[in-house]
Amino acid sequence: MDDCLPSGNKHIQRIVPSGLLELVFYFDDKPIVADKTKSNKDNTLITGQLNEYFDIEITGKISLFSIIFQPHGLSAFLDIPIQELYNQNVPLSLIFKNDINELETKLYEAKSFSKRISIIEDYFIKRLKSNGLKYNFNRIDNSICKINQMRGLVEINDLALEACYSRKQFERIFLTMIGTSPKQFLKIVRFQHAIEMKSNDKSLNLTDLTYQCGYYDQAHMINDFQKLSGMTPRQYFNDCEPYSDYFQ
Repeated sequence: MDDCLPSGNKHIQRIVPSGLLELVFYFDDKPIVADKTKSNKDNTLITGQLNEYFDIEITGKISLFSIIFQPHGLSAFLDIPIQELYNQNVPLSLIFKNDINELETKLYEAKSFSKRISIIEDYFIKRLKSNGLKYNFNRIDNSICKINQMRGLVEINDLALEACYSRKQFERIFLTMIGTSPKQFLKIVRFQHAIEMKSNDKSLNLTDLTYQCGYYDQAHMINDFQKLSGMTPRQYFNDCEPYSDYFQ
């Protein structure tokens, strides 16, 4: 993304849990994060799984290069439990300590978007080869595919059984690789599914949306929307153009 707001202008963007992890390289002005616990001075940040919303304020020129990972994708490249990133923006330099300055310089000096893609792909392919295959990755990959296929309407016990884990084992490994508990992740996926359905059919009323997305009743959907976006479903769809980051 490369954009520049006219002098003195600002834009407030609400960030809601998407179920995905993101690595962002900032090359010019950085957004101001209202929540100081998520603010950081570094220019390269990994955002872990979120359990709540927060706002950023964009002013001046923003230039960034962002990589979005599937829920379990980042675990293939890191040697730390992904839950260490939970609800945080973590400087990449704290995780990949040796070659981050060189990587940032290459990306900054790249003359095109396609060149930046080539640089970052080469970097992560080398890390993937050095890490090797992980024993649990394929089983959790299958669980994520099932969750996506069912749009979050699946029982944790069934996921554990299909992955050949006990429920306790499944919850522990899922937390390590995804960065949040299965219960919280399913809640985010259902939330993103509701946004997806509304974006596909804006005539859907809240009653139909409630039951088609697997909520027990409207009170449960309202509660999840308020926790994850700070708004009721009605407020969210009135104020925001419905677009699901997860089911894009």
